[in-house]
Amino acid sequence: MDVTDVVVIGAGQAGLAMSRCLTTRGLGHVVLEKGRVGQRWRHERWDSFTLLSPNWQTRLPGRRYTGDDPDGFMTGREVADMLAGYAAETGADVREGVTVEAVEWGTGGWWRVRTARADGERSDVLARAVVVATGDLDRPVVPALAASLPAHVAQVHTRDYRRPDQLPPGAVLVVGAGPSGQQIAGELARAGRTVHVAVGRHKSLPRRYRGHDTYWWMDRMGTLGRTRASLPDPSATRTPNAVLTGGVRDLDLHRLVAEGVAPHGRLVGIRDGVATFDGSLPGIVADAEANAVRFRARVDGFVARRGLDCPAEEPRAAREAPWAAGAAATLDLADVGGVVWATGFRRDFSWVDADVLDAAGEPVHDRGVTAAPGLCFLGLKWQYRRSSSFLDGVGADAEYLADHLAVELAASRALVAA
Repeated sequence: MDVTDVVVIGAGQAGLAMSRCLTTRGLGHVVLEKGRVGQRWRHERWDSFTLLSPNWQTRLPGRRYTGDDPDGFMTGREVADMLAGYAAETGADVREGVTVEAVEWGTGGWWRVRTARADGERSDVLARAVVVATGDLDRPVVPALAASLPAHVAQVHTRDYRRPDQLPPGAVLVVGAGPSGQQIAGELARAGRTVHVAVGRHKSLPRRYRGHDTYWWMDRMGTLGRTRASLPDPSATRTPNAVLTGGVRDLDLHRLVAEGVAPHGRLVGIRDGVATFDGSLPGIVADAEANAVRFRARVDGFVARRGLDCPAEEPRAAREAPWAAGAAATLDLADVGGVVWATGFRRDFSWVDADVLDAAGEPVHDRGVTAAPGLCFLGLKWQYRRSSSFLDGVGADAEYLADHLAVELAASRALVAA
């Protein structure tokens, strides 16, 4: 049985940032990873996937991008390789191929972390503290109506989608219009497939405006550093993701429709081989377009207040979308060969045996610190800031938790010594 100060669960950007911060404070720890370092970046992204943020914004504790393409966008494999290099540089003690089955509060102020390897070997690790750093994209969500699809239709979640030729011949229905859904719909259309997309709530943003990338503006305006406490409405943390894609071109439904994608409202039913969509598309498109208009206005105001020397652009009003009102309410699935579920993820912390989860199974915490002694979470969406789950934002939360644990563990040692 291993004994250590801290067990970090997960070797993605959150877990490795945490490891680096613990090391600089002299706290002994191990990092447990069920796959390989950067597992999800390497094995749960499609082949053409890139980050939505530019390379210059790839920043972790003690590490930032220094390559020759700061305005480019890393692929998923490049992110995984970067994380593997980061783990090697920082000397992180990563135990790959180790699945955590349970985290339990034991006697004497110790946490017992029960683990299993692929070969069936089981062992426990005792620690004074545990940091759950498994990230925000845990379990794929597929709606119950998927069971009503005809048997001939292949189904794949975005986690398992790789490329257009992975899907059988025929049209493709993409369900979901967040960044993943729209990127995949566009890729399929450019590959010559007939593509339909069932559209849910999302936010549009320009890729570039007034000479700079949108993330450059959000970084300068403090948008990404905004905290949960600064929001007038806590539900604002549950708003949909903004749609972007790597490069310099905008990605939105207007572009997809121009590329031949057929849009529909939300998928609300499947019966007798026919998919049914609601009439929400016009409103959804208008709301998404309004978000882009508001963003440009905020940038214009920021430029004016700061007196910045930036190229001028004519204000752009919300674009009309006559195709939205004429969207088909049904789709015969006879000619559809595949469905891509771009319906997001949920988190599952049922293996954490501690009274720190609410009725929905979400951690109850303050900046990642729970009421259970030594138990913390890291890498959650809006954990403290808007950027808390980003490559560029997780480091600040890791620094905070490392400081907290250093104090808590010192107090624990002093109590034992007394």
